[in-house]
Amino acid sequence: MTGIKFKRVEGNTDLPLPGYATSGAAGMDLRAFLPEGAVTLTRGQFQMFSTGFHVELPPGTEMQVRPRSGLALKHGIILPNSPGTIDEDYRGVVMCGLYNLGQADFTISHGDRIAQAVIAHVHRYPTVEVAELSDSERGAGGFGSTGIK
Repeated sequence: MTGIKFKRVEGNTDLPLPGYATSGAAGMDLRAFLPEGAVTLTRGQFQMFSTGFHVELPPGTEMQVRPRSGLALKHGIILPNSPGTIDEDYRGVVMCGLYNLGQADFTISHGDRIAQAVIAHVHRYPTVEVAELSDSERGAGGFGSTGIK
């Protein structure tokens, strides 16, 4: 498999490449690129943060941007469109939209780990219009139709 290619944005001279914290980690750490200083997310505030890198993914993959569990559980910092998808043909800056659902303001500093990225294979299937769909046990039952526990 071809590696994930990262290109630094102008001014990013010090952040490490996104990478895995342990040999068994599924997600690579994404860090905040804040060369002008720390940013405080007030309670209920949403803001986009640059990671300081453009990306080029191998063909047939996507980058799923997900919250860091510690930030979410301890401080209420989430990514509202989680997982966010970065397509293989995107060459822009990897951005993370963070939302503060916590009980207090939260300060993010340059280099803080703010999200994680999981690289996943993408299967593309042709779409087919049909007049009927096959029956299933669930049928058209939606939200909660199989029971709530």
